Amino acid sequence: MKDDILDRLILRLEKINIKIELCGNYPWIYLEKVNNNKIKKEDYYLGDWGFTIAFLPIRLNEKMELTNIKKVFEIIRKYK
Repeated sequence: MKDDILDRLILRLEKINIKIELCGNYPWIYLEKVNNNKIKKEDYYLGDWGFTIAFLPIRLNEKMELTNIKKVFEIIRKYK
């Protein structure tokens, strides 16, 4: 398994019984659901199609980073 920030986040959240579902449209990665609760349009962040949790790196030597860690966890708490 490739070790990146999203893999670590998903595994850590699963340990505390929070399941997240992601979807993507290059280069955006959207947080679609938290514990089967769909993210509502009024909570979309950095995109018109969902809550953007991260962007795929454009160059091979770049690392993926979360867009805004504070907002990510606010949304997770709101929808859990």
